[in-house]
Amino acid sequence: MLQNLFEKNCSISFEVFPPKKDGEFDAAFELLNALGSLKPDFISVTYGAGGSRSAKTVEIASYIQNTLHIDAMAHMTCVGSRKEDLLRVYRALKENNVQHVLALRGDRPKDMSDEQFHSREFEHASDMISFLKENTDLHIAGACYPEKHFEAFSMEADLKNLKAKQDAGAAFFISQLFFDNDYFYTFLEKAEKKGITIPVCAGIMPITTAKQLGTTVTLSGSSIPKALSDLFAAYADNPEDMRKAGIDYAVRQIRDLQENGVNHIHIYTMNKPKMAAEIMSAIYR
Repeated sequence: MLQNLFEKNCSISFEVFPPKKDGEFDAAFELLNALGSLKPDFISVTYGAGGSRSAKTVEIASYIQNTLHIDAMAHMTCVGSRKEDLLRVYRALKENNVQHVLALRGDRPKDMSDEQFHSREFEHASDMISFLKENTDLHIAGACYPEKHFEAFSMEADLKNLKAKQDAGAAFFISQLFFDNDYFYTFLEKAEKKGITIPVCAGIMPITTAKQLGTTVTLSGSSIPKALSDLFAAYADNPEDMRKAGIDYAVRQIRDLQENGVNHIHIYTMNKPKMAAEIMSAIYR
């Protein structure tokens, strides 16, 4: 049970995303088997914009929980959801023995009008957390942003929002990906001063292809330190060397975090079990 996760000296968890097409599920289960063999403490499963893939999220989370016997955490977003939508997903999760969720506002769906966006039932993730705490028995985590959420006016405003999530009932936080550990250490200091006392898992995404830098990283708003940009410049023409260098960079990040007392790591696996296995082997050897 994740309620006891932070009683451990350290933990490693993974994020996966469900397949976009029904015909891809067999491959997805093979992938999950491979990740499960690495014995992570839990595996989180992402959610489509506005809940567009909620059923697939539940199916994948159920497999993790009931077949692999690893704690599953289903992402839940509220930007395009009504109260009854969230309760429907909750009932599906409960039927499948999934007790843990990561509560997120989520990205605005492309087909969502301004009127729909500004009249949504849940303005912030903290509003959804309050609703879920009052109406379900879910164990709830929230997201945090070491370099602040890109929509936040300031880090101070973002920390205020984070405190609201804690006060609403979040049990712990999982951070957005970051590539400069100093940002994370500074964030932890500021969060503590703001009265944020619940644990934080550090989110690490290995960058193994140039494409990732132009998509996932850009969307996250995370800064690219010189050491990482130099790595891309050196290996841009050699995909295999780029992959190895990206994994090594992530491993060095994780080791530095652990040496500085950050012992709960959440790896954004991008559904790549070989990469996850190489990281696990490196940090535990």
